[in-house]
Amino acid sequence: MSTATARSVSLHGALGHLIDVQADVSPGQVGLTLVGRPDASLNESRDRCRMAVINGGFEWPSTKRITILLSPADLLKRGTHFDLAIAVSVLAADGTVPKAALDGVVLIGELTLDGNLRGVHGVLPMVLAAAARGVRRVFVPEPQAHEAAMVPDMEVLGVRSLGQVVAELRGDEVPWAPPVASASGSRLLAWRGDERREEGDFADLLGLEDTRFAVEVAAAGGHHLMLEGPKGAGKTSIAERIPTILPDLTGSESLELTAIHSLAGVLEPGAGMVVRPPFSAPHHDASKASLIGGGSGAVRPGELSRTHLGVLFLDEFPLFHSDVIDALRQPLESGDVTVARREESVTLPARAMVVLACNPCPCGEYAPRSGAMSCGCSERKRRDYRARITGPIADRIDVVRYVEPLAPHDQRDVFSRAEPSEVVRRRVSLARRRQADRYAGCSWRLNAHTPGPQLRDRWRLDADAQRMVDEQVYAGQLTGRGAVRVNRLAWTVLDLLPDERARPGLDEVEVALRLRRGEPLLSSTLRRAG
Repeated sequence: MSTATARSVSLHGALGHLIDVQADVSPGQVGLTLVGRPDASLNESRDRCRMAVINGGFEWPSTKRITILLSPADLLKRGTHFDLAIAVSVLAADGTVPKAALDGVVLIGELTLDGNLRGVHGVLPMVLAAAARGVRRVFVPEPQAHEAAMVPDMEVLGVRSLGQVVAELRGDEVPWAPPVASASGSRLLAWRGDERREEGDFADLLGLEDTRFAVEVAAAGGHHLMLEGPKGAGKTSIAERIPTILPDLTGSESLELTAIHSLAGVLEPGAGMVVRPPFSAPHHDASKASLIGGGSGAVRPGELSRTHLGVLFLDEFPLFHSDVIDALRQPLESGDVTVARREESVTLPARAMVVLACNPCPCGEYAPRSGAMSCGCSERKRRDYRARITGPIADRIDVVRYVEPLAPHDQRDVFSRAEPSEVVRRRVSLARRRQADRYAGCSWRLNAHTPGPQLRDRWRLDADAQRMVDEQVYAGQLTGRGAVRVNRLAWTVLDLLPDERARPGLDEVEVALRLRRGEPLLSSTLRRAG
């Protein structure tokens, strides 16, 4: 009897588990048994690995009984990336590969029948999981070596074939092999978050002083935002320009987001780390799985997770399916998404800044604030349309703004100049640095993610400001959740001020309350806050 152990990684969402692939080659009834809760794609690896070994020029122990255990056996294993570890463990158990060469090594890759490798999804989170458990050497398909090399202190070997892996482990000269194919499956053409877009500038937004300030506050603290107003008022233009005022991702944020894109299969081979906050605007007919995550087979991140640390824009929000609207409750509150199935529960990060946009009525013509009343919708239709934004969803939105169409004379005003994105981005960056310093050592980075109990215990408002919030709660004007969100907003307003103060006061809370309720900001208040 001869046994050998190779290692690979099993992904459950973005969480990776190190898996021992143990092979036993011994006399007995000829055959190959794969145990340890493999899925269908893994059961098929028995034939792939056998033909890859034979066509790769090695001897398959076809006259012996082969047993392969994927340990720990209680975890569900899925994916074709186990092929390389299975094949190498069998060769090591049969004496073709030295067993000692497998110590401290992780093997990732799908084998073709001719012994070559194909790329797989999720290489970066797999290598991150391996590094967290002390592994310092990893074999991956060649196109994904750059992706794996993003992990610090990891020796990455990009290989093209099983023959190259065996030669490297034996210390032999590495043979030539044809280039590696890309990851199986087609790229999601609907995804645009990782592509370069023609971005506008905040300077394009003439007028809208209140709205631009509200968007700046939301961007600085990572707060969710709702834009209301008739069609043509500029809601989409505002939302599309929010990424231009966000700072670049930090090193840890970039690695985290790139790992999610790798898991989703939208990271191109050879691409570098994602350094800019992503932006996505799915159509209102998008399914729950495409937005939240899921799908058949392995759970794939949805748009909420792919725009983690960026902006997810949901235009015409009341037209989204009701199950999608209801499913947003958890991520809007907790900043993550949990997809539960019969055999597994997967949690994915989803701390995107969610921007909702809606018209005041189905036709979009109703504009009572500006005096434009050409709407033909009945009052009942307007009420039913608005009712699709349920109370629990509305209570989870931090900032509400009504966007009014710009008057014709303002559109022609050559002396009207809005601040460019670069200027606003500097203020947002400063506010975020203050938050990073304040929350150093915590699991969150921005005011919008600060837990309510922590706000009460460590980052309280001053006495008068807290009294104002309490009075709003007692009067039924604020829910408990709303009071926490006003507290967070007040801290963000304070972080945007040029001078530093210990804690938010009455002025900051007054601005926060108006931002949350969608009330116009008084010009004097706006000047004090900005």
